[in-house]
Amino acid sequence: MVTRQKILVTGANGQLGKSFRDLAADFPQYEFIFLSKEDLPIHQFELLRHYFSVYHPQWLINCAAYTAVDRAESEKDLAMLVNGESVGVMAAVTKANHCGFIHISTDYVFDGNSSAPYKVDHPVAPQNEYGRTKLEGEKQALQFNPEAIIIRSSWIYSEHGHNFVKTMMRLMNEKESLNVVSDQVGSPTYARDLAEAILQIIISGISPPRPSIYHFSNRGIISWYDFAVAIKELTGSPCNIGPIPTAQYPTPAKRPAYSAMDTQKITEEFGVKMKDWKQSLKDCLGRMKI
Repeated sequence: MVTRQKILVTGANGQLGKSFRDLAADFPQYEFIFLSKEDLPIHQFELLRHYFSVYHPQWLINCAAYTAVDRAESEKDLAMLVNGESVGVMAAVTKANHCGFIHISTDYVFDGNSSAPYKVDHPVAPQNEYGRTKLEGEKQALQFNPEAIIIRSSWIYSEHGHNFVKTMMRLMNEKESLNVVSDQVGSPTYARDLAEAILQIIISGISPPRPSIYHFSNRGIISWYDFAVAIKELTGSPCNIGPIPTAQYPTPAKRPAYSAMDTQKITEEFGVKMKDWKQSLKDCLGRMKI
């Protein structure tokens, strides 16, 4: 009997974690172990080590993170513990157990001042606490496990959990008109597409050159306003959508004005193809039965 490789997924009840759950049946060659925040708070380091001694996974995909961008401004220590220190411990545990480690990071590690998509080696300069904690996670991942793979993504949404698409759909049902920021530009990422790309990396068996930092998002660069208009059109909502500048929608955490990323490296090294953002949005809405 062939022993299946085990893939341990942390943060299994989040958007990306649930996307792996959705896909698991399509990858019977792997045994997936899904651990939610309740099963494994990743900052409980001894519990993390315990799960490794029980399951002996060949891969750890870390989907767990502190993602409350605005709250991170006032909960800096907790955000740093989860997004920074915990990632370092996971990296050390995976290295000690000869386990592959894939960690998810963010476009918020950049300053937002570019006018062209950020390449993986572009200087990082996060503008808010969330971005700073995620950057620390990247550093610790590579420090304690040089073979770690880091994938930066952006504007993640899905049919699961809380995200921009679902919020817009709810507000469009409740209101006759909405104003959406039009001067923040980036690329949406459908969580299911990201999960499929990660599994493609694992299946490839390729050992990438170091450091292994990649960018992944759907193809196309748009504003949040453009995104909202597309949601309105595809759902047939009668709600009126108006563009506003960021200055009219202040938030505790500063958002990057431009955060589109160059995804060429992940395509060249693993053959990962980027789907058009609008097609992926249609796919997501289709799974919501919209």
